[in-house]
Amino acid sequence: MIFRSVTKLIFVVMLLAPAIMPVCSWGSPAEVRLSKGQTVYVPVYSNVYSGPRKNPFQLAALLSIRNTDMTGTFRVTAIDYYDNDGRLIKRHLDRPLLLGPLGTTHVYVEEKDSRGGFGANFIVRWSADRVINAPVIECVMIGATGGQGISFVSPGQEIRE
Repeated sequence: MIFRSVTKLIFVVMLLAPAIMPVCSWGSPAEVRLSKGQTVYVPVYSNVYSGPRKNPFQLAALLSIRNTDMTGTFRVTAIDYYDNDGRLIKRHLDRPLLLGPLGTTHVYVEEKDSRGGFGANFIVRWSADRVINAPVIECVMIGATGGQGISFVSPGQEIRE
């Protein structure tokens, strides 16, 4: 008796789920973003708190800039690294860098480099001569100590077109 009631309930929920749940984008492609250039803010977690005593856990950071356009080239005009207080730590480009179709570049911040603090970030500026697919700009953080490891990705966010 209980089995039939549970089976009926599951059937009804499965039947009604599409009508009562919002449409999800799982598995569907994201909207293609087109642009001629952007300024992108990328959070960097060069260290995070760990454990009940809130001990700093140092992380390495890898900024990745990926050209998602199959025919267009763009110029990366700035990759600037800022600390927790918004002070410039380092400019990573002396001159613009061309990134060809499906090309990638990166900047690595070592695990032992704690200058950025808990609120570090990159500001990345890029421009193209024509409208192209906007690049994927994100930061991968990774660290391991004493048998404990952590890794995650922080996506960039456009702050100016």
